[in-house]
Amino acid sequence: MTSTACSVAREAEANPAFRLAARAGYVANGILHLLVGGLVLAVGFGATKDSDQTGAFRAVATVPLGAVALWALAAGLVALGGWHLLQAIVPRGLSGRRRVARIAAEAPQGVVFVVIGLISAAVALGARPRAEKTAEDLSASVLTLPIGGFVLGATGVIVAAVGVGFVWMGLRRSFHSKVRLPDGPAGRALSALGAVGFVAKGLALGVVGVLVVIAAVRVEPDTAGGLDGAVSALVALPAGRPLAALVGAGFLAYGVFTIFRARYARLDV
Repeated sequence: MTSTACSVAREAEANPAFRLAARAGYVANGILHLLVGGLVLAVGFGATKDSDQTGAFRAVATVPLGAVALWALAAGLVALGGWHLLQAIVPRGLSGRRRVARIAAEAPQGVVFVVIGLISAAVALGARPRAEKTAEDLSASVLTLPIGGFVLGATGVIVAAVGVGFVWMGLRRSFHSKVRLPDGPAGRALSALGAVGFVAKGLALGVVGVLVVIAAVRVEPDTAGGLDGAVSALVALPAGRPLAALVGAGFLAYGVFTIFRARYARLDV
């Protein structure tokens, strides 16, 4: 059964149409980061907006043909999620710890992209979710469990660790292994955009993780939150608004890099 599933996954991965859909998914992910970056940047300059993915989707829903755009984003994000899940399934000759590491790296990304894509579809259908409220409600539910504090705290540590990973990838530019950047000034410019974007996204995820850990330690679910909560926490710091604006600019850089990644992504690794 396992070999059959891997065979089917390998055939799907090799399908040119699916590869094209995965590249379209990078475009959708880049556009989403541009929207989020714009919202975070606006908050940095004093606006009061929900600066997360659901806020971005709700903003798209208000423009002409917004529902069409949301369905396009949903299709691209789900396709990208499917691609990452296939990367976790297809062995590629890996075994032992390397195999486990690949699954740990690819499977969560796949699930996240699929979920975000489904949220985009839900907003296109008329739903108006708020990630911040959902995160707080989920944290409150987890904290009612006998080991809820431990589970929530561990979740926060994992999210923060992912954030550190993004920062490390940005500083070391290890994301180069995932793309074939062109030579010359264009390649150097894209590399710089990627470095800035990875660091900014990592900082935001790190703040989210810290907030979740604080919620677990203090047993205060209202402290936990998603990206919107992280931006609010940044704004509350001394010189917080300029810092939030820098993070927003970083998300814009990550968005531009990810759109170009659709063209240069290595889909054979």
